[in-house]
Amino acid sequence: MMKNMTLENIAAVCGVYHGDPAKSKQEVTNVVIDSRKIEPGGLFIATKGERVDGHSFIGQVIEKGALAVVSEQELPDAEFPYILVKDSFTALKQIATFYRQQLSVHVVGITGSVGKTSTKEMIAGVLSAKYHVMKTEGNFNNEIGLPLTILRIREEDEVAVLEMGISDFGEMSRLTQMAKPDISVITNIGQCHLENLKTRDGILKAKTEIFEGMNEHGKAVLNGGDDKLRTVKLVKGHRPYYFNDPSCYADHIVSHGIFGTSCEIHMDGELIRAEIKVPGQHQVTNTLAAVRVAKLLGLDMEQMTRGIRSVVPIAGRNRILQEGNYTLIDDCYNANPVSMKAALDLLSLADTRKVAILGDMFELGENSDLLHSGVGSYAKGKTDLLICIGENAKHIYDGAKEAGVEPVYHFADKESFLREKENLLQAGDTILLKASHGMAFETLIKELAG
Repeated sequence: MMKNMTLENIAAVCGVYHGDPAKSKQEVTNVVIDSRKIEPGGLFIATKGERVDGHSFIGQVIEKGALAVVSEQELPDAEFPYILVKDSFTALKQIATFYRQQLSVHVVGITGSVGKTSTKEMIAGVLSAKYHVMKTEGNFNNEIGLPLTILRIREEDEVAVLEMGISDFGEMSRLTQMAKPDISVITNIGQCHLENLKTRDGILKAKTEIFEGMNEHGKAVLNGGDDKLRTVKLVKGHRPYYFNDPSCYADHIVSHGIFGTSCEIHMDGELIRAEIKVPGQHQVTNTLAAVRVAKLLGLDMEQMTRGIRSVVPIAGRNRILQEGNYTLIDDCYNANPVSMKAALDLLSLADTRKVAILGDMFELGENSDLLHSGVGSYAKGKTDLLICIGENAKHIYDGAKEAGVEPVYHFADKESFLREKENLLQAGDTILLKASHGMAFETLIKELAG
């Protein structure tokens, strides 16, 4: 059951209860908007999407044992309880906000321009050495995904690590009012979502809205290596905790190529010998964020060391696949100029022929062409073969050509590339695949993995 999540309490925060008064006292077992995920005793929120109206699945969820539904439509013939609301998505957020207030779980909220997901995975992995941890799955980090994630928290969860993604002003304010983080982590201030936020100062303003929902004793954990975040001196009247600065830094860094990094981490005078199995030099910074959070939540050095060692890459995030004829670096979950360049740095460490397959980056605003071109020129010396796929990626190709990168090819779409792949790729290649999520490069992973 979900603590205090009776139909009566839920209706009080979002709508009007209709049905058997006795059932209004029952707690629901889960809350979903996907009818396939309903559990016996669960609550189904019927939402209207662009292509599918959830109200058409009400009958199905009741047959599966749902206790009740949230509906925007009156259901006069219903033989089951329902809560009538004006807007189902608003109701979802109201329900999640109420549920968060019932929980004693420690919430770590994570935002930033780059590295939210990889930092989330590292923090969750390290904290798992001491706590029962629940974390955001996939890209459930926006105004629909976050409340659904909050509604997955259960009483046995001691820490919830929540990723919080935005693209415009005001969004983070709404997210943080739901999540109420006890610890707020900001990874960096980069060049994402410039379409709406315009400048890095605008991004800083939007990201730091995460502090609004923190309680007065909440703690901010910030990247001290970021010039914009270093300007944040007080949060809720308290000094932030920094990582990647003189109080929490790494040295004796040894790269093991695409298979990870080892280093020594110094934090407030204590030493951690870290074995990071997730590839990429930037993972050192993610690990610094994780140990800073871990110390605030009471982990000792041995627990942190063990937790760091336990973290392995997830699909789409620098996962190494040795399948078929190739070694694949699956980094196709998302992309922006900073993460593209970091991925090329990682590829350059391979000891085989190096191939980069790069696709479009979205939501880069008016400087999109220039930012794509910059990635192309950055590829010089990082690859033995550069393949660019997509309309925007033509500018990666142009930038690479201008910088003297050879050989480099451009294809309008994935299908065009796949028709030519046998002529371009060689057995034993290490291949990086990276693009914005909308390019669906995971289909290329499947093709190349055989």
